[in-house]
Amino acid sequence: MDTVDLVNWSPLAQMAGLGLLIAGLPLAWVAWRHRKGGPEARRRALVWVTLFLTFDLVLFGAFTRLTDSGLGCPDWPGCYGEASPLGARAEIDAEQSLRPDGPVTLRKAWIEMIHRYLATGVGVLIIAITVGQVRAWRAQRGRGGPAEGETAAQPLLALFTLAWVCLQGAFGAWTVTLKLYPAIVTAHLLGGLTLLGLLTALAAGPERARWLPLASPGLRAALWGLLALAVVQISLGGWVSTNYAVLACTDFPTCQGRWWPAMDFEHGFAIFRPLGTGKDGDWLPFEALTAIHVTHRLGALVVLGAMLATALMLFRRGPELRPAAASLAGLAAWQLASGVSNVVLGWPLLAAVAHTGGAAVLIMVLLRTLLRLSPGRSPAEVAGPAVHPVRDMARAP
Repeated sequence: MDTVDLVNWSPLAQMAGLGLLIAGLPLAWVAWRHRKGGPEARRRALVWVTLFLTFDLVLFGAFTRLTDSGLGCPDWPGCYGEASPLGARAEIDAEQSLRPDGPVTLRKAWIEMIHRYLATGVGVLIIAITVGQVRAWRAQRGRGGPAEGETAAQPLLALFTLAWVCLQGAFGAWTVTLKLYPAIVTAHLLGGLTLLGLLTALAAGPERARWLPLASPGLRAALWGLLALAVVQISLGGWVSTNYAVLACTDFPTCQGRWWPAMDFEHGFAIFRPLGTGKDGDWLPFEALTAIHVTHRLGALVVLGAMLATALMLFRRGPELRPAAASLAGLAAWQLASGVSNVVLGWPLLAAVAHTGGAAVLIMVLLRTLLRLSPGRSPAEVAGPAVHPVRDMARAP
């Protein structure tokens, strides 16, 4: 594996063709499902479908990481210079025979390549979204103004989303070529969640006709503050996962039978270091893994408290915001249950993926609620049904 060219562009055309094929299925479904609707309905449906598939991609990325499949194919963008593990069967078998428990096995190679196929398909869908938004913007300029549900900001946001997915692809390549460098893997996770946020903003754009009630400055500050705390906590969670620090503590609420075990923060939070090493290049001390794990636990206490406090603020604001309050409270319970399960059950795959999924939904719910709060209307001026962030995302076309 050490002699493999880490970047091999030979299968690029085939990978692009697979991406087009994968993206063609949801594109065809949107065209058929909204064949009687207008272009705006099709564009909106495409954004929602892409948001759903990107959420799935984030979960599958977590599955890839948690099954130790990130180096299932040790080069990029293909697998030993081939577009699929089928063409690389001889190389994979040879590597697996040398290291049966190593990073390269046929199963891990398929997991890694399926993740790349899905990512390529999502990239093609975002290109289609961007082309549609730019064309709509040019058309609305030609007719003298925006149509209902269209704003000049939409194509700019779509272009930024396209640039971001390209950057995310680069981080995916660096994840492989730098051999799971923890800072890169964590940044790749955060990049995927940022992509979800951008698509959430694109999906919310045409729906501003159904505002939620006017938010007080305190409520807005609480929501933005909670979002910032969530990003920090997710970063810590990614750092736990990429450093394999989950099992540094196998009891709860104590760690190693103590409330404050021996910890090495200096090595644990040295950002620029390869996997498994400390800041001085030696093996990463176990106390460093403990420091990473305990810090994430302490952060969880802060974030859970902030989620419940913000949910209470939303609940007291009025019936229109109570569904959002229920979403936050439910997510707090979900994250607590899945997080504790990771510790006491020995990091089961289902609980670990569920924990990542809860973090992704939290980001989407917070952004969707913030984007739907009216900037200048009073509650009496707001018309329309109450909005439930999770339910509405599930019902979207």
